[in-house]
Amino acid sequence: MRRPHTYILGIGIVVTALIGLAACTPFGSQGYGQPYDGPGGMMGGGMMRGGGMMGGGWGNNNSYTQPLTIDQAANAVQGYLSTYGGKLILVEVMDFAWNYYAEVKEKDTGVHAMELLIDKYTGQVFPEMGPNMMWNTKYSPMTGMMGSQYGKPTAVMPVTAEQATTAAQQYLDTNIPGLTVAEADTFYGYYTLHTLKNGQVEGMLSVNGYTGAIWYHTWHGPFLGTEEYD
Repeated sequence: MRRPHTYILGIGIVVTALIGLAACTPFGSQGYGQPYDGPGGMMGGGMMRGGGMMGGGWGNNNSYTQPLTIDQAANAVQGYLSTYGGKLILVEVMDFAWNYYAEVKEKDTGVHAMELLIDKYTGQVFPEMGPNMMWNTKYSPMTGMMGSQYGKPTAVMPVTAEQATTAAQQYLDTNIPGLTVAEADTFYGYYTLHTLKNGQVEGMLSVNGYTGAIWYHTWHGPFLGTEEYD
């Protein structure tokens, strides 16, 4: 039976901001973020229903009894990216139980630009909550509202990709033993790394490129599969 959709606009941004303050621990301090408390913790799976939670959604308002395929989700992302004039390209779509997740990069620089979520039943595309909203210094819809505390957006940050990888692994060793991290993808303001269990994707986390704070993505649900489009 399909779960009901929840449509929240401005409240979602406020909730994300408050959780961001509580969920992150600076690089080098004891602990690297909130301990993982499983699906339903932090923001939980139920809050990620519906295409308009964070605003800025793109897609139709149709509802389907069966989830969209991963290729249909990719097509929805391509429609979303069409507003950027060909400057951004889709890299990957990951299938999770609660949503589709997409990574997008800049065509010219190769730097990862944004993380998107796709509603599995409506095809609506919208910016991912968490680091993509709070730490993305170039493409976050909240950039103007929060101000540019780090200056001009850049992919060269005080915390290097290697340091981010080390910090992420230390976080996992402390909070979720048995998981490892894959290579860090560089975004403007932060890194995102897939987490692995027995060599297979389990989830992901992000590391702030200026403070080293770590934010585990708890809003996806179990991993089901992936397709690369780059």
